[in-house]
Amino acid sequence: MGANTSQVRDLAENPNLKTLVGTKSVSENDPFWNQLISFTFISPTRSGDSKLLEEAVAPLAKILIENNPRTGNFGALVRVFLGRTKELKISTECQDQLFIWQAHNALFMIRCLLKVFIREMSEQELHLQFSYQERAPGFCGETGSEDLLEELLSNLVHLIVEVPLLDITYSILFEAVTTLLVFFSYQLFHKDILRDGLIYQHIMKGRCSCLTSRLVKTLLYNFIRQEKCPPPATHIFEPKAEGSLLYGLASGVASGLWSVFTLGGAGSKAGVDEEHNPLPLSNQSLLLLLVLANLTDGPDWANPYRQAISCFRNTQDTSSLPVEQLHTFQINFNSLYTALCEQQRSDQATLLLYTLLHQNANMRTYMLSRTDMDNLVLPILEILYNVEERNSHHVYMALIILLILTEDDAFNRSIHEVVLKNISWYTERSLTEISLGSLLILVVIRTIQFNMTRTRDKYLHTNCLAALANMSAQFRCLHQYAAQRIISLFALLSKKHNKVLEQATQSLRGRQGDNTALPDYAQDLNVIEEVIRMMLEIINSCLCNSLHHNPNLVYALLYKRELFEQFRAHPSFQDIMQNLDTVIGFFSQRLEQAGTDLSVERVQEVIMKGVQALPIDRLKKFPELKFKYVEEDQPEDFFIPYVWSLVYNSGVGLHWSPQGIELFSMDSG
Repeated sequence: MGANTSQVRDLAENPNLKTLVGTKSVSENDPFWNQLISFTFISPTRSGDSKLLEEAVAPLAKILIENNPRTGNFGALVRVFLGRTKELKISTECQDQLFIWQAHNALFMIRCLLKVFIREMSEQELHLQFSYQERAPGFCGETGSEDLLEELLSNLVHLIVEVPLLDITYSILFEAVTTLLVFFSYQLFHKDILRDGLIYQHIMKGRCSCLTSRLVKTLLYNFIRQEKCPPPATHIFEPKAEGSLLYGLASGVASGLWSVFTLGGAGSKAGVDEEHNPLPLSNQSLLLLLVLANLTDGPDWANPYRQAISCFRNTQDTSSLPVEQLHTFQINFNSLYTALCEQQRSDQATLLLYTLLHQNANMRTYMLSRTDMDNLVLPILEILYNVEERNSHHVYMALIILLILTEDDAFNRSIHEVVLKNISWYTERSLTEISLGSLLILVVIRTIQFNMTRTRDKYLHTNCLAALANMSAQFRCLHQYAAQRIISLFALLSKKHNKVLEQATQSLRGRQGDNTALPDYAQDLNVIEEVIRMMLEIINSCLCNSLHHNPNLVYALLYKRELFEQFRAHPSFQDIMQNLDTVIGFFSQRLEQAGTDLSVERVQEVIMKGVQALPIDRLKKFPELKFKYVEEDQPEDFFIPYVWSLVYNSGVGLHWSPQGIELFSMDSG
């Protein structure tokens, strides 16, 4: 960093950096600053490179912390950057790459120092580092009336929303977004969720607040565009033509270039390194958007960024609102939907999809009206299918998304009309042709079975069963394998019930007269009976509402009819078992009348005729199964730690604090 530095280990000996962090005060008008920020560097986006860089910068930053109260050099560096931001938009229009390049370098240095400052000091102490200005030797204190911290935050937001995204501006926009993330990263060093503070106040209520909707819109469009980092040839330190004046200027001030780090790492090829991030701006913009959306409300004001996310509308929507909503804007829903479909392999894209479905009624209505819902649902199902490879929070988000979608009856009907062929990632069985609805059932049941044998998480069970329950009245033409898996899951639950019941019975016999609490497995019996009850209700809902559409379920029910006999007299299941007994008895009688030694085809033929003949009024009516996702059901402060675990793992390079380990102990970390 700075001219004539070629290795990270050389940073401590770089004369320009020594001057910056040293005891000599440098005026912001000194030519030194032009020399300091004339170096060639592409911001690292891999966590390994970021960590190496931070380790190299940390000793220098700590020296600056000691000397800055007397020199004010950090504030001078910030003012040098702020002076250049005022002309960035014009520089972009004029293709002034040299100016943009130096502004980027100044911001990059500020970001590197801030990361260490935030780790080493409180917000109040950080604010003082901005307040110290050039002064006479021996004088220590604050001068001036400007709030340089708020000025920097405001300028970063202006930079993001006003400077267009081009090859020559990509790096500085990436730095601006990342620097804002670094400012918010105080959360990483606190166990408790931060609900106030200087930076929080500036972003929520300060000069930045007037740009709320523009910032949210810009970050969304950065995510939508999915722009790859431009190749090195687009940067000014690469010669564009022999004898180029621009290149000559650049190389003159930055000979002996420091280019140890590049996007993808020194000497690595794009796409080879698994840590390589080809979309750093898109990724960082999405992370910043999620951080802003999950900032807590103030004591007397709502989070404006969450408001903006919850009320934006489609550019195709020309209707006027009865009451103008605060922070609203318009964005192309089709482009956003396409980006969401394509990016679900990442936690942050899935979290954005959840946020929009849950909080933005306009976007939810649009998604549910799409005729290509399979493009969105299939990636979600693939997340659940590969549950062993995903962290638990990504799985939770995928399940909650399914639960929200299944609250809509039109969705539940339409997914059975979409026919899929040859699902390559579903490897348990060859599915040459299956409806999206049947595939959804298969994947959710597989998730339940995985949870029963591995994680045993009641919350996950609840969401899976709620999604199946919401769909059950709309089951149509279930694939025979899906019907078999429904009954197989019931068989697994029945087996587990018998085992736990036997253990509980033995325990009770040995504890007569003992009034102490029952062992855990006796409590497990209540839990598993709740699950069995839910499964019976799901089967019953299908039989009552769409029996004639699901002969394969009737076949599977008859094939395993002995499973249900033990629950007929059970007080918890007697009412729900009446309908199953009616259906099983009706079809069993018809099969007996058809003769013995029936082939599979003949049995199916008898069932097909029987489903048309069974009087529906013979089945007892139960309340409709409907479950709605409620965010309050989530564990307390679930989303803030989740978002920051994603930030930490993104390559920003912030380190955990000992106090934060408990709060942010995420699977993905």
